[in-house]
Amino acid sequence: MRLSIFAPLLLLSACGERDPEAEQQAIKAEQTAVARASDDGIDCALAGAEGFERACIVERGEGGALTIRHPDGGFRRLLITDDGRGVVAADGAAEARVEIIAGKVIEVAIGDDRYRLPATIKSGQPSAP
Repeated sequence: MRLSIFAPLLLLSACGERDPEAEQQAIKAEQTAVARASDDGIDCALAGAEGFERACIVERGEGGALTIRHPDGGFRRLLITDDGRGVVAADGAAEARVEIIAGKVIEVAIGDDRYRLPATIKSGQPSAP
């Protein structure tokens, strides 16, 4: 399955009852994340920072590979999975932790770095960790 960060980045699962207010918040968060990612820029909180800044750039590679570039020249490589986990770290010893934070936006944490990416939540897929 070929996936793109723009339309949409990931397939994850969600379950539970729908809350209209939560759905509206999720739609707004998704629209914001997609709009911000439209130029490959994403929100990130690096080196344990509390707040997020739109300071990282995403480069898409072949086979579901993503490279997230930091403003200081550092980077993280991720692989998009089709097994419900969303993404995994492509290299290094640190694991990628994925959390659905606002409906159709995920937060990926690797070490002290965190990234917010747009995602599609799809029923019937295995749950994200």
